[in-house]
Amino acid sequence: MPAGAQRIDVTPIPCAPSVAERPVLRERGQREVFCGLTSIVWLHRKIQDAFFLVVGSRTCAHLIQSAAGVMIFAEPRFATAILDDRDLSGIADCNDELERVVQELLVRRPDIATLFLVGSCPSEVIKLDLAKAAERLSLMHRGRVRILSYSGSGIETTFTQGEDNCLKALVESNALDRKRAPEPKSLLVVGTLADVVEDQFSRLFHDMGIGPVAFLPSRHSISSLAIGPNTNFLLAQPFLGETARALISRGATHLLAPFPFGVEGTLGWLSAAAAAWNVSKTCFEAATAAPAARARKSVMRYQERLRGKRISFLPDSQLEIPIARFLARECGVELVEVGVPYLDRQILGAEIEQLPADVRLSEGQHVERQLDRLRADKPDLTVCGLGLANPLEAEGLRTKWSIELVFSPIHGFEQAGDLAELFDRPLDRQKRLES
Repeated sequence: MPAGAQRIDVTPIPCAPSVAERPVLRERGQREVFCGLTSIVWLHRKIQDAFFLVVGSRTCAHLIQSAAGVMIFAEPRFATAILDDRDLSGIADCNDELERVVQELLVRRPDIATLFLVGSCPSEVIKLDLAKAAERLSLMHRGRVRILSYSGSGIETTFTQGEDNCLKALVESNALDRKRAPEPKSLLVVGTLADVVEDQFSRLFHDMGIGPVAFLPSRHSISSLAIGPNTNFLLAQPFLGETARALISRGATHLLAPFPFGVEGTLGWLSAAAAAWNVSKTCFEAATAAPAARARKSVMRYQERLRGKRISFLPDSQLEIPIARFLARECGVELVEVGVPYLDRQILGAEIEQLPADVRLSEGQHVERQLDRLRADKPDLTVCGLGLANPLEAEGLRTKWSIELVFSPIHGFEQAGDLAELFDRPLDRQKRLES
């Protein structure tokens, strides 16, 4: 660090009560979420040389096709190996059938560099060991394609955990195949980001002198990653707990930070990396001042309409806590309840501390009880899954689809205004209908 340069103050903004003291309402009961197969929709768009083969039922195939909106004459990089009655009854050998399907797929799509075998509820119910199948198929097609497996089942998970399982599989496969020595010091950004957002973050890190920087997942699955004691990583998504633990077990250091949503979150996220690289305060401000100012200006357009609006989050995407922090602190929204499918205090600690002290924080789901509280609270806007949105709209409650937060580019400075607009849009629509 240059002589006389000042270190960045990354002390978190104080907010009582502390993470350990904050009461959490734990819910256990009926759940309303998509399964992890849904994550294939954004993963296959990001990893451009990968193919996702779901081993499941026709219902699995219809779900992904509908979610992705792929036209019938398109060539998507996902498909479903259908488990039919012969497979489920044990008449057919599922492993033999899977080998045949994989062989046909690789002949038809020679451009595939990594093939993911994705488990589903049906494949897990019949105890089909896709990990062993991936090992066997990798030996059969050695030198031609890398074959990995992960679970996309929705039996015990929410839909964003499909990405967590996928990235964990990539980390574990990378650790077994070290092609080069680790960099002296490197930064790994973990979590699927739109290409335009990835490019924006790359420029910011470059301007601060932070590097080398890699992204997981990268646009090409065969990109070599060096993961070890000199790897520092930032999570771009709050639902990647298993991936984070896999990286830590291989010696990587997790840079704890708020998530890059809105101006405050993005500044806190970037400053965690800047502190690890001893970036001076002058350099940090020179790199971030202009985009942060643009972000504040874009958010300001929606502050007046959002300020004072009461919003509840039903548990669905696991993005609820950092998005709620952004809405409360930067848009003046009143948070009624923030529900999350699973509360990982280690990852979300910096976010929880910045939530208002009076917000009702809940973990897990018991749909009927949550709906009862929602009807009693009567918030101006409810963020929830698709399955609950239409019934709530019919009752006169305005809703926002939580899955839209996963599909939309909302990270970083340049997208801060777009993130605020996502919540203003349904309220503005109601206002227009009433006028």
